Amino acid sequence: MTGAGWLREYLAAVGLAGVVGTSREGSLRSYQLFGERDPRVLLGLDPVARWSAADVLALMAARCGVSGDPGQRTGRDVIDPVLTVAALDAFAERIGLAAERGEPVLLGTGHPGRLLEFYVSLAGALSAAGCEVLILGEGSRVDITTRFGVRTHRLDYARGVAFVRERDPGCAGGETGAHTHSPLPVRVALAAAAASGGLLPALVVGDHGWVCGAGQLGFEAIGLGDTDDPALFVGQAEGRVSVAVPIDDAARSVYYRPLTRYVLKRACLSQ
Repeated sequence: MTGAGWLREYLAAVGLAGVVGTSREGSLRSYQLFGERDPRVLLGLDPVARWSAADVLALMAARCGVSGDPGQRTGRDVIDPVLTVAALDAFAERIGLAAERGEPVLLGTGHPGRLLEFYVSLAGALSAAGCEVLILGEGSRVDITTRFGVRTHRLDYARGVAFVRERDPGCAGGETGAHTHSPLPVRVALAAAAASGGLLPALVVGDHGWVCGAGQLGFEAIGLGDTDDPALFVGQAEGRVSVAVPIDDAARSVYYRPLTRYVLKRACLSQ
């Protein structure tokens, strides 16, 4: 079996694609809220076109493989592993190009508990290839609106990958970092670089607001998106996100290790 064939089977077996953990109800709710331009699901993107919930569903069916039937409203959502692998190939190609060019790269995640290891591996490989992995705005304050109100976070880095922690060490996520969809962390990081006259990224790699927030500001961005993250795929459709990889982004961190190896091998960065 080819590497891609094995990977498709693996993705389905562990639930990173195929039947995923994301609920159909949650995805459809996100599509409705996106059509209403709710900031919670825009992830920093300001769409050019008017996207109805039906438009978003049709796009997600094409880009992710979810059911295009609006009458299917319950159960768990589905991602087509063929689409995931094709997007991973494009993702790896862009990572490889960054390494070949020696580009400065910014990596950040809103899923530090799940995806930090994946991005740390990419950061290490890119650094070893001669890219400058940027540390921008470390320690900066980021005030993020959550379901509990506005919470103050700190922009932090782990081995070259940005994320946020709640400043109160007693808060959930204080140790491993906070889960967030907000574009504010990448805006703060990029603003810090601009204010200091520092190096700006040629490529931003991440998820959630890190991708859409950077893309909206005109930076090339690539990343991972779940079925309830339509902003990444709309951003790709509108030309502000270069690559959006459809995948369950909340699985166990160990499940992403074969993806890391696949991407680094495709990018000719295997160590």
